[in-house]
Amino acid sequence: ARGLLEGDTVTLRCRGWRNRTVTGVSFYRDEKELRVLGNGTELSLSPLQLNHSGRYRCRGSVYSDVSQVWKASVSVPVPVTV
Repeated sequence: ARGLLEGDTVTLRCRGWRNRTVTGVSFYRDEKELRVLGNGTELSLSPLQLNHSGRYRCRGSVYSDVSQVWKASVSVPVPVTV
């Protein structure tokens, strides 16, 4: 994959394990909340700027078939370097 350059567009998608539905999604850059998306699961960074660099993660609720309840879940961080 090529590097990310200023002016590019990047879309981050928050997905549950085995593609389970995720609701109430929030995105974070370097542990600081960016925006709450409600039922949305994507964050588009466009046009990319140098200050978009950081470690991104999402947090949301995922339905557990085992306990049959919605559980809060947090993704592993994903580095974005512009």
